[in-house]
Amino acid sequence: MAERAEKKLQYTSAINLTYTAMFTTLIAAGAFIKIPVPVVPFTLQFLFTMLAGLLLGGKGGALSVALYMILGLAGLPIFAEGGGLWYLLKPSFGYIIGFCLASYVTGKMVEKQNPLTIKKLLTANFTGLFIVYGVGMIYYYIICNFIINTPIGLWPLFLYCFILAVPGDLCLCVLAAYLVKRIQPVMRKIRGRGI
Repeated sequence: MAERAEKKLQYTSAINLTYTAMFTTLIAAGAFIKIPVPVVPFTLQFLFTMLAGLLLGGKGGALSVALYMILGLAGLPIFAEGGGLWYLLKPSFGYIIGFCLASYVTGKMVEKQNPLTIKKLLTANFTGLFIVYGVGMIYYYIICNFIINTPIGLWPLFLYCFILAVPGDLCLCVLAAYLVKRIQPVMRKIRGRGI
């Protein structure tokens, strides 16, 4: 009996590691999947960071995004414009930090919800969206105005970093909710299998 429990634990750990690595890869790929829309093109990174939190839970989702950040800062060219420590001075790096925090919060919001409804998923997704844009815009403002000496006012910041950028991400919030409703039962079955 103890041996069977140990094998099941190893199986679950292997599955969780696989999911974490898979979402880290999807987030990296999402940086290069650009959807051309007028004014501000957007990527699918936000979608994959949300899915990581919703499907892996708060810790698993945040771990996927943190691993992505660490690999990018270590020099792998997996950020939208390359990789390396210099990326910390890029105003848009705040959005990547926001992805990590949002993935944790969104995951925590739905972890113990049963049944998981579209309304609950959308609430979590919009909360995550608020976190990503809040952290991203604050970081952008600080880096531009106090570090790299390219001042930006509050109105241009709000216009270019929120108003023009958010419509696509609002659509991704809805898409993520519907994807999770379809994918989560399958993932639960896979996780529930023992050896």
